[in-house]
Amino acid sequence: MKILVTGGCGYIGSHTCVELLNNGYNVVIVDNLSNSKEDVINKIEQITNKKVTFYKEDVCNYKALDGIFSKEKVDAVIHFAGFKAVGESVSEPLKYYRNNLDSTLTLLEVMKKHNCKKLVFSSSATVYGKPKRLPITEDSPLHTTNPYGSTKLMIEMILQDLYVSDNEWGIAILRYFNPIGAHKSGLIGEDPNGIPNNLMPYIVKVANKELKELSIFGNDYDTKDGTGVRDYIHVVDLANGHIKAIEKVLKDSGVDTYNLGTGKGYSVLEIVNTFKKVNNVDVPYKIVDRRPGDIDACYASIDKAFEKLHWRAKLEIDEMCKDSYNYVKKSK
Repeated sequence: MKILVTGGCGYIGSHTCVELLNNGYNVVIVDNLSNSKEDVINKIEQITNKKVTFYKEDVCNYKALDGIFSKEKVDAVIHFAGFKAVGESVSEPLKYYRNNLDSTLTLLEVMKKHNCKKLVFSSSATVYGKPKRLPITEDSPLHTTNPYGSTKLMIEMILQDLYVSDNEWGIAILRYFNPIGAHKSGLIGEDPNGIPNNLMPYIVKVANKELKELSIFGNDYDTKDGTGVRDYIHVVDLANGHIKAIEKVLKDSGVDTYNLGTGKGYSVLEIVNTFKKVNNVDVPYKIVDRRPGDIDACYASIDKAFEKLHWRAKLEIDEMCKDSYNYVKKSK
C-alpha cells in the first residue's frame, strides 16, 4: 500500500511517516518546506532503515500534484500540509484562507481525477472554540475563534459535502488536541522557526538557555492552580492514531470524525514542574496577562477513537517532557 503524505517533513507528519514505514506502508512525501527542513527525510530513513519518495512541491500546484499521482499510483492520502500558527492567522487571515483551502481543494480534485478516494485529514480541537462542557465529545457544538480554526472547520464541511456527492469516499477527520514530545531516537521532534507559539518548544528553549524565561499567560483561570489546562498528547501516540485511521478508511467508505487526545487535562504549571523534575533543569518563568481568546480548560473524550479505531494514547506526561528535551539536546 502506498500512502501519500502532504506536509510529511513537518512535526506530526514526520512522526507519522516513521510509523507508516514501521507498519509496512510505502510512503510518498509532498512538502514545500515552508515550515520544515529537507534533512528530516534522511532522519526518517535512518530511524526506519527504509526509503521514502520525496517531492519538494506545493500542494496548491495542480499540475505538479497531478504528475505525482500519475507516477506514484497512490492508495490513500494523509493531509497535513497547511499553515498552523493561530496568532499569525489573526493578523494575516487571507494568507491562511488562501493556502489552507486552496491546497485542500487542489488535493481533492487530483485525488478524484485519479480515483484515489481514501483520505485522513489533519484537523484540530480549535474547531470546538470555547467548550460548553468537558470532556469534549465529537458531537460538541462547533465554533471557531480564529481564522486558522475556521479553515479547519471549513475543510471539514467540504469533506462532508464531498462524501454526500460520492459515497465511495472513505474519510477520517482527526481533531488533534495538544501534541508534544519527540521520537525516542532524538532525531526528529518539534523545531519551530523563530520564537515558538506553543508551550513545550518554549519551555525547551528556556531550559536550553536560548530564551531567558517562560511567559505564563494568566494564573487566574478557573483551574486547580489558576493556569490553563490542556490535553497534551505524545506525538508518537498521535502518529499511531493515523495508522489506525488509514486502516479504517482503506476498509470502509464514509466520513467520520475522531478526537485524538489522552482524555486528561494538565495545567501549564504541571507541565513546567514535570519538565523540571524529569530533566533535572531549571525553567524560570513569569506570570503575564492572559492572551485574548484563551480558555480555562480543554480536554477530549477519547471513547469514540477507542471504540471505532481501537486506538488509545499510551505515553504519559513524564515521557512527553523527557523526549521533548532529549530531541533538543541531541539536535544542538
